Amino acid sequence: MDQEQFERRKNLICELVEDERYTPMKEKEMAAFMQVSGEERDAFRKVLEALLAEGRIQVNGKGRYVKPDAGRLVGTFISNAKGFGFVEIEGRKEDLYIPEDKTGGAFYQDEVEVALLPGQRAKRQEAQVVRILERRMTRIVGTYDHAGGFGFVIPDNHKIGTDIFVAREHSMGAVTGHKVVVELTSYGAGGHKPEGRVVEILGHENDPGVDILSIVRAYGLPEEFSEKALDQACRAPEEVSEADRAGRMDLRNLQMVTIDGEDAKDLDDAVSLYRDEEGLYHLGVHIADVSHYVQEASALDREALARGTSVYLADRVIPMLPHRLSNGICSLNQGVDRLALSCLMTIDGRGEVADYQIAETVIRVDRRMSYTSVKKILADRDEAERHAYEALVPMFEMMEELAALLRKRRHKRGSIDFDFAESRILLDQNGRPVDIKPYERNVATKIIEDFMLIANETVAQHFFWLELPFVYRTHEKPDPDKVMKLSAFIQNFGYHIKMTGTELHPKELQKLLDRIADTDEEALISRLALRSMKQAKYTVECTGHFGLACRYYCHFTSPIRRYPDLQIHRIIKEQLHGRLKEGRIGHYEKKLPEVASHSSKTERRAEEAERETVKLKKAQYMEEHIGEVYEGVISGITQWGIYVELPNTVEGLIHVAALTDDYYYYDESAYEMRGQDTGRTFKLGERVAVQVKDVDRSLRTVDFVLYEEDMAEGITDARPGDR
Repeated sequence: MDQEQFERRKNLICELVEDERYTPMKEKEMAAFMQVSGEERDAFRKVLEALLAEGRIQVNGKGRYVKPDAGRLVGTFISNAKGFGFVEIEGRKEDLYIPEDKTGGAFYQDEVEVALLPGQRAKRQEAQVVRILERRMTRIVGTYDHAGGFGFVIPDNHKIGTDIFVAREHSMGAVTGHKVVVELTSYGAGGHKPEGRVVEILGHENDPGVDILSIVRAYGLPEEFSEKALDQACRAPEEVSEADRAGRMDLRNLQMVTIDGEDAKDLDDAVSLYRDEEGLYHLGVHIADVSHYVQEASALDREALARGTSVYLADRVIPMLPHRLSNGICSLNQGVDRLALSCLMTIDGRGEVADYQIAETVIRVDRRMSYTSVKKILADRDEAERHAYEALVPMFEMMEELAALLRKRRHKRGSIDFDFAESRILLDQNGRPVDIKPYERNVATKIIEDFMLIANETVAQHFFWLELPFVYRTHEKPDPDKVMKLSAFIQNFGYHIKMTGTELHPKELQKLLDRIADTDEEALISRLALRSMKQAKYTVECTGHFGLACRYYCHFTSPIRRYPDLQIHRIIKEQLHGRLKEGRIGHYEKKLPEVASHSSKTERRAEEAERETVKLKKAQYMEEHIGEVYEGVISGITQWGIYVELPNTVEGLIHVAALTDDYYYYDESAYEMRGQDTGRTFKLGERVAVQVKDVDRSLRTVDFVLYEEDMAEGITDARPGDR
């Protein structure tokens, strides 16, 4: 087929699919319709591929050819070091697989338009990039490597599968081992590497703090506040004035405390509690009135919205608001007047909110308490601690009593509580990890958690029934396919979950967690149940919170560190003052969807940066323990190996190639690694002895090898941090 025939056939196919009477066809059906002979089928296929590459036709989800508008898909390209990639499309369950020769020059994080291709790869629909819509990755953090008259930047993000070429005149004098930020000037084409210029040298990779600074830059976390924002923060008063107190409910004589971690400096919530003669609890949750000092659309507000949330990394905090505010006038410090928004709830003996009031208040905290101290008073019955806080002990005991009622009420309706240990990493003055401990919840942390939950529910319900624009915290129901897989798997252990059609009530998951408590399979099933859940997010629609089993929920209690809370405070105050008229309602209806979407994105960004920092510090810590032996629990199994979690929460991989006594394969249906000849199995939740083999700090991974019992005499009780 010559070029003229080739173009003619392309035009004929386009005319066919654009005809209003056209019914989408697969390749074989179209070839028969157009009377293509068997000898011409290969040439016909090349015509279709050319049209796909040009974006003039596309393949729909059923493998049939359609007009571009009917099958246009836009998503985010995620590259792989091996050359192929994936495209994530919002609302689509599975990513699309992009073969190496179909990436169209797309770079990591590009927004791309794709066309579906016939066929699948590892259960994923294949596709090709037909158009790059936006280059989203403009700067990359990596390690500079000098090579004669030029250099390369090796990206920290290993999903970027290529080095960045840097000409000597664009290196800013960087030397091998420097961590740098490189700005891309070319994304590479025709087999050439991407090119860039160094715009910032962070320091040598071994310098203290440079490792975490690299993560800060990689995630685009803003550190410095603008001069305007800082100037506004500096103009905030140091004390509450008489004018500020005017018109507010005065609660300064009400006994109240803050309960936080020992090192907390931004105290944004206080609690009060007393019981009346009828036996009703009067719980007050008092939240710093940050919106009084951060006006809408001000430089401070724009900065807070851009950040979305405070970010807590191992050696630093990147705050949403300047410390002048968060640690000063907005912090509910002991013994001083502070402005607050208070949710004052009357709660009966069943843990039900019988009445409530949301009000602007002025408060004065009696004592700044720590979780450790309250735990000593309530759980440890420490006499010295109880004596030191003698006047507050009755209130703390009442708080424990009420929190138990609230928890019981949540449990009754089906609220799910996954209690996986989090990490607390202790660093020396140079930022090196010296110990890793699991952070455990105690009676005091649970009290505050319970009180904040009920306040958030109460505020959300109040504004839902007012039918006013609002920002809700929502958590969708789990994906039915994942629930069906979980249901099928747990039947192997004699458990079951009841479903209504394809839907699952949270009560069923909670019952399952209750039944497996303290069993050998608890860790296994809990993790699988967690993986079946979706991620919570911010929305303007009140669709409920599956995990908490509640119809109404929002984030009201942390306006110092979360923008949605600050936004909600403004709405509350306007409603209290009767200012939510038609114009302001229209303003919020227009503004809030973007606030909710952006806040969800910045929350995910913060979580990813925090997770990467923890992985990095865990890898650094385990570098000092190579060769040591520990007992751990199998926390994950994949076709490439077995993940084992140690008591200090460090997770490492036993690669399948390191299981040398047999050929092992992954039995996906049973979540097991199984030996082909011996039949030996490794299961989730099983305890195993492992030896630390290697650590890759750049990949932030830890490699283990299995340590058999006959080799482990005298070393079975070793633990990280015992030294």
